[in-house]
Amino acid sequence: MKPEPALILAFDTSVAHVAAALLSGDTILVERAEPMAKGQAERLFPLLEEVLAEGKTTWSDLTAIGVGIGPGNFTGIRISVSAARGLALSLGIPAIGVSSFEAQAIDAPRPVTSLIDARRDQVFVQELTNGAALPPHVMPISEITAPNTIGPSDTVNACAIARIAASRYTDPSQQRPAPLYVRAPDAAPPRDPAPVILP
Repeated sequence: MKPEPALILAFDTSVAHVAAALLSGDTILVERAEPMAKGQAERLFPLLEEVLAEGKTTWSDLTAIGVGIGPGNFTGIRISVSAARGLALSLGIPAIGVSSFEAQAIDAPRPVTSLIDARRDQVFVQELTNGAALPPHVMPISEITAPNTIGPSDTVNACAIARIAASRYTDPSQQRPAPLYVRAPDAAPPRDPAPVILP
């Protein structure tokens, strides 16, 4: 009897959207992306339910979860990574974190320098090779001189996340998804002193 193809649900909220895709074997069954600067936490699970319903499948049918880990919006990254880890725990399946650099450059020949929009005329940069990727960093877009670049992009393709997750979910060395933060958050500490906690 032929085994059922792996069924991967992938999603991303690391930029100003909620994106999801359902992959069965090599076939994308459903792909959805909704531009959204706020409200991603409230929209993510209803969207995932819609994707599963459109794909005529249920949570219990899933083989693995793929999730975008950034870089991007700090809050958005935390939303999707925590959702993926919770789903993996409750469903008893692996969750695979995929960086925006990898997703963008999925079909690009290596080595390639992947650029992600970091706003303020800057880009997140990572050189991807056939071996280990070099550590990502931030730099002004005007200083990019690498000959083989892709991007900068301000979107993340959930289908690419699903495809990469499908290629990795059986690897026992995979770690749980964790946010990929390349620079410190923009939030400033409050000006008022913290309240004193009485014993």
